[in-house]
Amino acid sequence: MNGTRKATAVPVPSSPALPAELPIVLDRDASVPLSVQLAEALRAAAVAGQLRAGDRLPSTRILATHLGVSRTVTAAAYEQLHAEGWITGRHGSGTYVTTTPPGTRRQPPRRPRRDAATDDTVHLVPGAAWADGLDRAAWRRAWRAAADEPPLILPERAGLPAYRATVAEHLLRHRGLMVPGDPEAADTILATGGTTSAVAEFAQAALERGDVVAVEEPGYQRAVGAFQAAGLRVVGVPVDADGLIVDRVPEGVRAVFCSPAHQYPVGSRLPAARRVELVRRARAEGWLVIEDDYDGELRYDVAPLPLLAALAPDVVVHLGTTSKILTPTLGAGWMVAPPGIVRAVLDYRARIGASPSTAGQRVLVALARHGDLGRHLRKLRRELSERRALLVSALRAAGVEVMGDDAGAHVLVPLPSAAAEREVVARGAGRGLRLDVLSRHYAGRPAGYGIPVGYAAPGRSRFEKAVPVLVELLRAAQEKPQ
Repeated sequence: MNGTRKATAVPVPSSPALPAELPIVLDRDASVPLSVQLAEALRAAAVAGQLRAGDRLPSTRILATHLGVSRTVTAAAYEQLHAEGWITGRHGSGTYVTTTPPGTRRQPPRRPRRDAATDDTVHLVPGAAWADGLDRAAWRRAWRAAADEPPLILPERAGLPAYRATVAEHLLRHRGLMVPGDPEAADTILATGGTTSAVAEFAQAALERGDVVAVEEPGYQRAVGAFQAAGLRVVGVPVDADGLIVDRVPEGVRAVFCSPAHQYPVGSRLPAARRVELVRRARAEGWLVIEDDYDGELRYDVAPLPLLAALAPDVVVHLGTTSKILTPTLGAGWMVAPPGIVRAVLDYRARIGASPSTAGQRVLVALARHGDLGRHLRKLRRELSERRALLVSALRAAGVEVMGDDAGAHVLVPLPSAAAEREVVARGAGRGLRLDVLSRHYAGRPAGYGIPVGYAAPGRSRFEKAVPVLVELLRAAQEKPQ
């Protein structure tokens, strides 16, 4: 029996312009990822007129359930079609077909409404940055300094030498990692566009289609999507209160992706014994360990935890980013890896003509050169530590269970079911809160439920006003019989 899924009639919400059924064919044995196949099928339906402008598509969750695939597959397909201009999302309403590429408006744009879903929503989702805390004078000064640099004549495939040197200094000061060799020689450190782009490059350059990669479950789903887009097989490894359960990593994997300093989204840390065992197995079985250190600088109880890259630079690919400690505006991150991996990534970039953007790199260099980066990190730790203390104390005073180390920019409140998640999110939206759910962070079937609460995005006063509302919703959800 082959893995081709027959044409499936996909039910969609009723609409005068939308056909009652939409045939979708997915071939699980094909080399083309399922998300790409799904995007092609929907694109073809729009071209053929089966889908027309204004038609509403099923949610990614409904479509994934009907097709029997991970929601990661449907989300990746929708994200690609959105980027191409075939579909658009309307907050609180759904996803609609446009069939009109960006920039070819058929009618004047509407003035946005001022309501809770637009201007007044308090974003309490994990992964956001504290953009309000950036010193605007320092920010403008850094961009002016970046603009004073001469334009490049040729691309810097590895990233600007000054940027790589700045990252090496940052890692030494704030993460205790001594980058071997000369950082400007690009033998162990590269500039990247951030964690997801770095994962995508690593997957394309260092692994082969069909290779197996282990990921934390729950974990960072954009990394999962990047691996799958490269034709890799992804297997989930459960996490507990101590992070990745190393002895549950199956044999035969080529790489293990994990966030040991602050597991995303559970918030636990990987203890020393598991770190040692992870490195031992990597060396013995020929793995590479991909260390996602997305917010490792943000620790409030003890000094930032040592990096796996410091323990085992021969088998660890370390990834860092500026999107959590500064802002995603910069689009800048870094990779520290064994020389062979660095060469493979550089060769891949040369083959496809890709280079990391240098604008954000130059801004980071300027921020560090004037001491503004260090000052911002000190202010960021102080602010987020206070916010976390306020949130956790309010939750625990109300008898609400909270998970996660004293670190980072989010905590996890466990819930008993998916229904409880949906209810909290819906009630939160009605009260002006945007919330995330734990079940979304599973590549496979969810084994746990809850609300990962981010506390970095809102302004301080709005955050403080939102806390009592959030506590009320979460207490009711944990106490309600299921």
